Amino acid sequence: MSSLFRELRNRLTKFNVADLENVNPASADLTGAGANVTDCIFMKLCVKIFNGGKKEIPMGLAEIVSRVRKAEAEHGRKPGDVTLIAVSKMQPNSRVEALLEQGHGVFGENRVQEAAKKWPDLIKRHNGVEVHLIGPLQTNKVRQAFDLFQAIHSVDRPKLANAIARISQEEGRCPDLLIQVNTGEEPQKAGLAPSDADKFIADCRSKDLPVKGLMCIPPIGEEASPHFALLAKIAERNGIELLSMGMSDDFEKAISFGATHVRVGTAVFGSRISR
Repeated sequence: MSSLFRELRNRLTKFNVADLENVNPASADLTGAGANVTDCIFMKLCVKIFNGGKKEIPMGLAEIVSRVRKAEAEHGRKPGDVTLIAVSKMQPNSRVEALLEQGHGVFGENRVQEAAKKWPDLIKRHNGVEVHLIGPLQTNKVRQAFDLFQAIHSVDRPKLANAIARISQEEGRCPDLLIQVNTGEEPQKAGLAPSDADKFIADCRSKDLPVKGLMCIPPIGEEASPHFALLAKIAERNGIELLSMGMSDDFEKAISFGATHVRVGTAVFGSRISR
């Protein structure tokens, strides 16, 4: 370990530490100052430390929005047809606030607990923000979810639907609901089997639940197109308008199959912070 610190110290002597305060770690380029690639790796780590108290500007938002709009145009969609959900799970508040200050207003969270810590204060300071739950929901967290989210994308089982229906009747309100379909029928993944989707949609509607859309997460390593096409087909035959599908690697393809909501995280914010 001592040798590592000596190496870091030696590399730091090449630079004026005060200069680090104005360096953006997402785009820091120190090669012009005589640093080699290894120097840059060391220095970017240092920049993150020195910039720890500052807001980090998300470098990807404008580019992702541009790509969404381009995909809309290429596939005959109206401008603004597709909502970009910035997935803020495990992202520090500084990055989220930077996006809010740029005018972005729709975010996605995976866990009720994390959203409860992050969003109430942010929403007080930023008007018109929507937060969507895109991760699994436990039945004992449904009431709390009603207070935190404008939409829930992960309704996937009768027990959960019953809990949502009961609390909806008690409170006289309900977030928009999207049903998660396990298009790859992966045993380790949440969501309904495609063959069960029609009946579950009908059952939810019989409980007066506001079923607005469907959501899917294609299997990793598989071509996503058949999964997007399957979800769109289920939606069409059930008269459902919203399709939440497509993430950082395939959102443009999802738009070509009719996605109305795309969920993009690291491409907008950068790498998540390990907990």
